[in-house]
Parts: sequence; C-alpha cells; structure tokens
Amino acid sequence: MTPFDIGILSLLAMGGLAICGLYIPIALILCSFVGVWAIKGNALLAAKMLGLAANDAISSYFFGVVPVFVLMGFLVSESGMGRDAFDVANAMFKRIKGGLGVGTIAANTIFAAITGISIASAAVFTKIAVPELRRHGYETRFSVGVVAGSSVLGMLIPPSLLLILYGLLTEQSIGDLFLAGLGPGLVLAVLFGLGTILMAIYSPGFVGRNLGDSGETYSGTDLLNKGLPIVVLIGLVLGGIYAGFFTPVEAGAIGTAGAFLIGILKRRLSLSALWRVLVETGMITAAICFLLIAAQMYSRMLAFSGVPAGFGAYVASADLTVLGILLLYCLVVILLGMILDSGSIMLILVPLMLPVVTALNVDLVWFGIITVIAVEIGLLTPPFGISVYVIKASLDDPEIALKDIFIGAAPFALMMVVCLALVILFPPLATGLLGR
Repeated sequence: MTPFDIGILSLLAMGGLAICGLYIPIALILCSFVGVWAIKGNALLAAKMLGLAANDAISSYFFGVVPVFVLMGFLVSESGMGRDAFDVANAMFKRIKGGLGVGTIAANTIFAAITGISIASAAVFTKIAVPELRRHGYETRFSVGVVAGSSVLGMLIPPSLLLILYGLLTEQSIGDLFLAGLGPGLVLAVLFGLGTILMAIYSPGFVGRNLGDSGETYSGTDLLNKGLPIVVLIGLVLGGIYAGFFTPVEAGAIGTAGAFLIGILKRRLSLSALWRVLVETGMITAAICFLLIAAQMYSRMLAFSGVPAGFGAYVASADLTVLGILLLYCLVVILLGMILDSGSIMLILVPLMLPVVTALNVDLVWFGIITVIAVEIGLLTPPFGISVYVIKASLDDPEIALKDIFIGAAPFALMMVVCLALVILFPPLATGLLGR
C-alpha cells in the first residue's frame, strides 16, 4: 500500500469517526498517528512526531493571542457591554420600519468588534434582544432568527477567534486577517440590516405586523455613558493594531486590561464573576491548544502521505479555474457545516487545501476570509447549527422549538451566501485595505 493510499484511508477513517461522534481532535490525532506509523513503519517515530507537533503548535509567541482575546471577550460580556450596545443601537434605529431588528444587528456588530466569539454574541443577545423584540410585536421566529443570524458577525468582524485560528494554521499575519475581515463584516451587517427592513415591509407575516419601537428613551448623556466605553475599547484594540502601535498579542492584552477596568468602574465584575471568566477562558484556551496540536499532527501526516500534492495534481489535470475550485471548496465547507463545528471544518480542510491554493497563487488572506464566511454559514444550518443550539439553551422556553430558530435564521443564511459570492467575485472587499 502506497503512502498516498494510507493518507486517503486515514482521511476516510477520520470522517467516519467524526460522523460517529468522536471528538474531532482525538479523531485527527488517532488517525494521523496510525497513518504515520503505517507510512514509516515505526511507532516510535510517530510518537516523536506527535511530541514535536504539540511543541510547535503552541510554542509560538503568536499563540498568546488566543487566551488574551478570549479573556477580553468574556470580560466584555460580564461587564454588560452587550446590553449597552443594544440600547445605543436601538436608540439609533428605532424609528425605521423593523428598526428594533436593525438595532439588534447593529448591536451585534458593535459587540463583535470587542469579543470575536459568535457563541458569546448568541448567548448575550438571546437574553437581551429576544424578549424585547417579542414584546414589541415581532414574530417569535424572526426574533430568534435575527439574533442567530447577526451573532455570526462575531467570527468575521475583528477580533475574530476563527481568523486567529486560520492565521495560526496557515502562518499568515493575524493583523492582516483582522483588517481583511473588516470590509466583508460590514458588508454582511449592511445586508442583514437591509434584508430586515425589506422583510418588515414586504413580509410582515414573518417579521411582525404591529411593530412598535422600544418605548424607551435615553438622554444624550445616557447614550454617551453607554457608548463611550465601547468606542474607547474598540479604538484601543483595533486602532492600536492598524496603526502599528501594538502587535495583536499586545492589543489583546491591553484590551483585556481595558475591559477589566471598565467592568470595575461600572461595578459589574464581582469576584465570583471574575473567577467564572477565568475558568471559562482557561477551558476554551485548553480546547484550542488541543485543536492546534491535532491540526499540526494532521498536517504532517498529510505531508508524509503526499495527499495534498496528489490532490493538487488532480485539480491541475482537471483544468478547473480558480473560481471553479473556490466554488467547489465553499460547497464542501457549507455541507460539512451541517454536521461539524466551525473549528473542526477548518482543521480538516485548510491543511488539505493550503498547498493547492498556494500553487495557484491565491491570496491566502482572501482565501481565509472566504473560508470563514463559508464556515460561518454552517452555524445556521441544520442539523448541527451550533448558534441555534446556543440560542435554544439560552432561551429555556419550551414553546420555541429548534425548528423555529432554524426557520428564522434561514433568510440570514441566504444573505451570508450573497456576501460570500460578493467577496469571491470582488476580492478588494477583503484585500482593499491591505493595498493588494
């Protein structure tokens, strides 16, 4: 049996284990270990490679960007900035038809710029926005759908945990990826907002027929007190990165300190809340460590087997255009999104596709943005749709079924497909700010 055959069998075995429910990193490590053992005929060599992969995956200075941004996201969530962002956004858009829905999208956009975790956005705005939307005449399905849809902005608008993961997997500049994600993220937010307004006008049965504004008014001073800390934190983190004052790791650390200070000044961070934040940050960081170690092992097994090179030769012989390859890739990513989570999809497909797109001189930053958008569509598609499950768990309302949330999120998934098409057809949407 050739190394190529062993590599293909390892991929098939890994897919089977994943479908059977085995934790993806374990499946990756197990199949990679057995694959290298079979290729080299030496179990000790395979074990040593696992040790080197573990060291290489997390010894880099740039891995430090993961815990600091995760910690900042949890501190922002605990300090109540999600509700503040919702109040400010709702005050800005409440006079528009469907304005409370648009305000929810705007608030999620703001929140995304200081967290970078879609699940955090889904959990926070389920508790904040869904009761308000339903109270003011919005249909239940739309109320949960707009929260599910807009929550995905957290993984595209920088800082984004998925962009950080992609940068670590492909050794691309995280600062460049953050900058590239800004344009498509704002385009997606605008598409969500326009789509909500059009649905409120032309499909009142889905959105709600008797829509009222929030009924709450805030003085200019109140809005300033709510909005200023958010603006300062966003300017500190993203402005510092783009202006070249901080590396992404330093910006995350400074943003974490800023979020902690804001939480203390607002008197919203108790000792118990701080302990919970630290524990959750540690758990997520450890999980990401495990993911990266598994990805390194998987990448090395693929390199030994020659599968990426063989796949690249097949693509070249098939005479497919770059556009054709990207469309097929996005289709596979979206289909995998129906059964796997975002990180797992990136771990499986990015190492496989990286040699192919590199040989075709595809801009890897642009490819990263395409990957993240396609992966995020999977957060809203059944049967997996992790954002949908987070919303269901956060609501704790037996009257709202999973089916209702999936139906409510469907229009936003379609808008994401439109955004994906725009980024593929017009690369400057992602790379324009980089001067490429």
